[in-house]
Amino acid sequence: MRDLRRITLIARNAAAPARTWDASPHAANRIIFVDTFAILKGALGYAAEDVDRLFIDCAATEGQFLDLLTTLPSDFAGDVLFVNDDERAFLSTTCRSGGRLLYALLPSDVRFYLETQRLVKNESMAA
Repeated sequence: MRDLRRITLIARNAAAPARTWDASPHAANRIIFVDTFAILKGALGYAAEDVDRLFIDCAATEGQFLDLLTTLPSDFAGDVLFVNDDERAFLSTTCRSGGRLLYALLPSDVRFYLETQRLVKNESMAA
């Protein structure tokens, strides 16, 4: 049976903080982990129409993140969330004019984003 949910692609370094991913069959998105940042870029090129967002979790540098933003397929309207080893985070989203906006996020903002997008289990509700 084909999974019709939109995809969240995650490039995650082993040193990234542990997260309570909701990869269950009932989750809002299908979460797919990729081993490297390069694979993430290739997977996006292959299935951009099915991808809802990209999450780069300690798996690339800021320069690689910016390079990715400048080479995104023009029809990709998903979010791109980047977190580095120091927990500095940036979120790129589309805007009404057709371009992209870039927001700096705090670690608490990243957690809030992941919870509101139902990508992780809400720890306050799980207690």
